[in-house]
Amino acid sequence: MSPGKNTTWSSPTCRMSCSALGRRLVACLLNISEARRKDLVETVARSAITDIKGEKREGVTVLNIFNDSDYNRSVITVVANIELIREAVLSACECACSLIDMSVHEGIHPCMGAVDLVPLYPLGEDVGLQDCGEEAQALALTLAERVAGTSAFLFGWADSPQHRGLAQRRKEIGWFGKVLNVSNIKPDIGSQPTRRYGITGVGASPYVMNCNVTIDTQDLALGRSVASAIRESSPGGIPGVQVMALPHEGAVEIACNVESVHGSSSSHGEEQWPNVSIGGQTFCHAPASLITARVAELIKHHGVAIKGTALVGFTPRECRRLAEGAISNGIGEFWKELRRVHM
Repeated sequence: MSPGKNTTWSSPTCRMSCSALGRRLVACLLNISEARRKDLVETVARSAITDIKGEKREGVTVLNIFNDSDYNRSVITVVANIELIREAVLSACECACSLIDMSVHEGIHPCMGAVDLVPLYPLGEDVGLQDCGEEAQALALTLAERVAGTSAFLFGWADSPQHRGLAQRRKEIGWFGKVLNVSNIKPDIGSQPTRRYGITGVGASPYVMNCNVTIDTQDLALGRSVASAIRESSPGGIPGVQVMALPHEGAVEIACNVESVHGSSSSHGEEQWPNVSIGGQTFCHAPASLITARVAELIKHHGVAIKGTALVGFTPRECRRLAEGAISNGIGEFWKELRRVHM
């Protein structure tokens, strides 16, 4: 996906100003445990781009809102300068906590909190992982202060000094279990988790994409076999891929978190892996085409085909480019512009 030719940020002048703006940008792919009430989700998204008086926050945009009704989960892509991201995301988190009650939540996708996940990703050259880790820590502390009863576990660069990854932290606290027993969870920040709010994962890492490949079967055992084969931790697995197989809309979805891994694409085979630079270090991520091809190869002997592949949100480069244009043009509700802007 790329911006359309008629977008206002295609001029040379704007490209130069956008580039300067982009050097300090941070993205948050805010995961909340609600998708079926879309008006509620949009209310949460608007809270990121408006202050307590209802006035527009300058320098903040919501690029995308992804809803999944079966999962009853939404991903809201908030982007801002690192000096502005914390307050914008906090406002959205406070709003979500006031509107979502985990004690009555239903959905296929595992989740632990009304605000389930708050990951911060550096997009610009002048923002490092340590910077985002410190912002994430401060965000978790402030949320616990502002909303009594909320709590958080930390991951990535917010989990200092261990820097444990999201998958490891989720496993440690029982995120993958069918029933959440909040009494057994020991949060890093805040009070003992409650059934109302659950617990929120807050952290920082290189950009993580969500790539979901749907296979045309209801055989969940086959889906789990495929997920196991492509998972990073398996022999021959794809570096950076954390994956689950879940029933979804009458089929099975191979739901992948695609983490950026250290190094360039040259060490990962013939296909070029997109690269990003963070703090002078190079990271790359597996392309969706590779994940789709690997899944297709694994299921073809079972007479099963792929129904489709979906990216939730954007690649890192797309995220930065679109955010530069949206913020430069004062577009806070960019998710409404998305169809017009994309060719």
